[in-house]
Amino acid sequence: MRILVSGHDGYIGTVLVPMLQQRGHDVVGLDSFLFSECVFAHDVTPVPAIRCDIRDVTADQLEGFDAVIHLAALSNDPLGDLNPDVTYDINHRGTVNLAKAAKTAGVRRFLFSSSCSLYGAHGDAPIDESAAFNPVTPYGESKVLSERDLTEMADDSFSPTFLRNATAFGVSPRLRGDLVVNNLVAYAMSTGEVRMKSDGTPWRPLVHIEDISRAFTALAEAPLEDVHLQAFNVGRSEENYQIRDVARIVEEVVPDSKISFADGASPDKRNYRVNCDKIAAAIPGFQPVWTVRKGVEELYDAYKSIGLTEDYLVSGNLQRIAYVKDQIGAGKLTTSLRWTAG
Repeated sequence: MRILVSGHDGYIGTVLVPMLQQRGHDVVGLDSFLFSECVFAHDVTPVPAIRCDIRDVTADQLEGFDAVIHLAALSNDPLGDLNPDVTYDINHRGTVNLAKAAKTAGVRRFLFSSSCSLYGAHGDAPIDESAAFNPVTPYGESKVLSERDLTEMADDSFSPTFLRNATAFGVSPRLRGDLVVNNLVAYAMSTGEVRMKSDGTPWRPLVHIEDISRAFTALAEAPLEDVHLQAFNVGRSEENYQIRDVARIVEEVVPDSKISFADGASPDKRNYRVNCDKIAAAIPGFQPVWTVRKGVEELYDAYKSIGLTEDYLVSGNLQRIAYVKDQIGAGKLTTSLRWTAG
């Protein structure tokens, strides 16, 4: 297939694109290259790409594609909270603009990178795709609104599929240090402290970005009737953890590290356990291979290989919100997260 991947230059995209190419697909990226300077260990091999903000995409740019995989978004809660209206503008209205352009251009498949964050505050009992939405952040709410509007667009010529990804972790050329597993391992490596920012009780489903990429690949290749207007929790049902249990795994893997609590650590309103049995049963081509422990070991080795320091960890290179603030302060980005003329 000829596949357009929005956000191809980001944390997940730089892992997904080579996987799609290895499967023989013709891949073109679409990105504003907001985080192109955030390089971890080595940069990515460029792919053919359209340099464009998803808020500005037009149908003529999407002519000739068989599928769109839509990853592009402001992708965590602190960044989403920085300016909620911009979060809605990009994550919700930008998604709708991209989907309308795709539908007008005759693109049949539209795979949307949603999130388990839309479940929000749900408690300790496992939930499946039929659970009510209860988002507690602009990021989570933007995913709810996007799924709603994409559902209204669905018909015989336009087929959305929703991948509700668990919380991501793992090594990438655009590695993010602001995701919980990545962050815990990074602090343990650089300071000797497995520094928890909550009291450790919240539940989270966790999934490696390679397994997220496997899910997108398998769903793009699945028979259309099996995925049309379907939502799938992406991860493994057995890979739900309380954050304190993740911290214990990190403490076991990273030598001479000890669990500690950051100043102001408190209960987190985001608390959900997710059942991922649907995707395993419906999509035989999806075969996840990672566990949190295996991912912690991968991250520790990667951080050790570059001699990770705390200063580097908290810099804009690994912290998306710090990077955005730096770029705005330098006059390179507007407050609406568009590049300035300079």
